[in-house]
Formats: sequence, structure tokens, C-alpha cells
Amino acid sequence: MSNVYSEGHRALQDQFATRKMADRLEEMIVKPVLGDMDKAFIESRDMFFLSTVDHEGFPTTSYKGGDAGFVRVVDDRTIAFPSYDGNGMFFSMGNIATHRKVGILFIDFENPHRLRLHGEATLSADDPLLPDFTGAELVVRVSVSKIWINCPRYIHRYRKLDSSRYVPREACEAPLAEWKRLDVVQDVLPPKDVGRPAQAGGPITMDEYMEKLMKGEA
Repeated sequence: MSNVYSEGHRALQDQFATRKMADRLEEMIVKPVLGDMDKAFIESRDMFFLSTVDHEGFPTTSYKGGDAGFVRVVDDRTIAFPSYDGNGMFFSMGNIATHRKVGILFIDFENPHRLRLHGEATLSADDPLLPDFTGAELVVRVSVSKIWINCPRYIHRYRKLDSSRYVPREACEAPLAEWKRLDVVQDVLPPKDVGRPAQAGGPITMDEYMEKLMKGEA
């Protein structure tokens, strides 16, 4: 009995005569624990894609970035990562607070390789790992249920040009997000950001922000 495939999966496998191959792949690569190679790969990543489920049942995917190592393999069934300052919507984190099931995709674009992870996530503002993640507001821990590698053949090769200047680092304060300088949000900024737009050069219009965005300066 498969723990991966539903009737929908089986119908398509039968349509294209891949059921036996699918079963063999499940036996070979799908596992409930993280091995040494998985740990090394995950902790070498500086980004991943996080899939969560919102209150209406819609899946949503977000990009999460940091410095290499910002995802920690706690043990062979648990990973942890920081939630940094965002746009204040707390969309992914709010989804986790409501529906704990998550999917995570780790990708290496320079040496095509990808790893998929499913699990259940929890949030904490006082997790013991919080001090280890500079600039983190919350720590997310994911209890792994399934992990497996994916075929890398359709991954386009890209090379990293630079790290984001906004990633929190111990050596310096991260700059203010450019969109927080927008004139239309000045009256709703959270207390921690009040006064910072003036220090960053003052409020800007939406047109000015879009110009910066198109030039990669935001």
C-alpha cells in the first residue's frame, strides 16, 4: 500500500503505464528521515520555496532566502528556519498557525539538484534557536514526514551574482525595505520602523518605487 499516491495519481500512472516505475521510485527514494547527504544539501542552501495552505484551503508558495546555513537540520526528522521581517501580512506564517502541513523545495541551480520535503510545522517566538538566527522574529520547526530527491533534468542552470543586502547579519543592521518608504504606508508602519524612512532618504511615490523595482534597486 502506497503512502504517497492517491487514486488520482494512480489513474494517471495507469493512463501512461508508469505505475510499476512509480512504485519502484517510491521504494527507492521516498523516506521519512534525513540522511547525511540530505543534511549537507539543505544546510548549504541560501533559499527555498515554501508551500503552505491558507484558511480557504488554497495552496500558496513563497520564496524564503537567507545566508547559506539559515536552514538548520536539528535531527534526522526535524529542520528549523527563521522567519525574518516581511511585509507585515504574515501570510505563510499565519497559514502555518492555521494549517500545519507544509511542503518545501530546495534547489541547487548551479549544479542541478533538488530535494522535496513534506512535514508539519510549528511557530515559536521563544524557540531556543532564536538567538542563533540574527534578525529572526520567529523560528519555524518542521517535523518531517516525507523527503525525496527529484529528477534535475529540467532545472535551468543559473549562477548566483550576489547575496541580498536585506538578509539580517550580525555585523550590520539590514537596510530598510524600499517599499516601506512608500508615501501611502507611512501612517501604518509598525513602531519599529517609524522614523526609518526619513533616515533612508525620505518617502517615495509608487512610481518612484516601481522604477527602482524595475532596475533591481528595490
